[in-house]
Amino acid sequence: MTSPNPYVFVVGCPRSGTTLLQRMLDHHPDLAVANDSHFIPRVVADLAEDDPVLTPELVERVRGYRRFYRLGLSDAEVDTAARTASTYTELVAGLYTAYGAQRGKSLAGEKTPDFVKYLPQLHRMFPATRSVHIIRDGRDTALSVLEWAHDGKGPSKLAMWDEEPVGVCALWWRRQVRAGRRDGADLGRDLYLEVRYEDLVDDPEQHLSHMCRFLNLPDEAERMAAFHVGMSRPKPGRSAKSAWLPATPGLRDWHAMPERDRALFETLAGDLLEEIGYERSVDTVPAEVAEVAERCSQWWETTQHRRPRVGSPA
Repeated sequence: MTSPNPYVFVVGCPRSGTTLLQRMLDHHPDLAVANDSHFIPRVVADLAEDDPVLTPELVERVRGYRRFYRLGLSDAEVDTAARTASTYTELVAGLYTAYGAQRGKSLAGEKTPDFVKYLPQLHRMFPATRSVHIIRDGRDTALSVLEWAHDGKGPSKLAMWDEEPVGVCALWWRRQVRAGRRDGADLGRDLYLEVRYEDLVDDPEQHLSHMCRFLNLPDEAERMAAFHVGMSRPKPGRSAKSAWLPATPGLRDWHAMPERDRALFETLAGDLLEEIGYERSVDTVPAEVAEVAERCSQWWETTQHRRPRVGSPA
């Protein structure tokens, strides 16, 4: 019998609400969603094919991947999955089935935001797996990234970060959201679903009901929206994620960004903001900001845009 796992991928630009959505989906009685293990495409990134024959060396490569521990599987559980698998994808399916079984659930998926760049590869490997792409207003994402990105996290590793972090945020957000929407459109409506973060926090139960239908799961939206009950631990200075807050509108407000930053972000990514349904706020871009935006764009085209498309066949 073919395993249905991994059943769903939760993807999106980092700092867009992927953890909130993961916790909601994980609260469904039939579905477990792992958090940020990253390993599926990366373990085979330097191999000639997506689904190689399983070897003891490949099993050890999986076991030793630096974030694999987040699945919380014992060596015995990994060994059991390996014994019943002949290929890499069969191993992965067995690992997620074991992850779900630990939690008393038959279905299991993965939330790794970065998978938004790997949808073609992931769906070659697992053609029936559905993907949910959560999208947040890029200006609010930028506010979160500016607090979070340091020591090589996210876009802070890029060369222009120290000079123009808002410009880097805009181009980084645009690339990831654009990639997810482009590749998701290729998958079609049966396998790909978009949800706006703002819509999810404004009316969690409505949008979770829609996700249950998309995932062919019983509607447990009320239960899923209450994921935080018994878990919340608010404390001054603690982030919404660390405090396990419920869906909370207004955690960020891009309207409070300096006008110069808003103008720069909208010059670089305003087309995508509007495409998704977000409003622009700056009518006239100052000449100085336009010059900075042009410099950011040229840097991006030279150093980032021409890199090979992630997850596409060689």
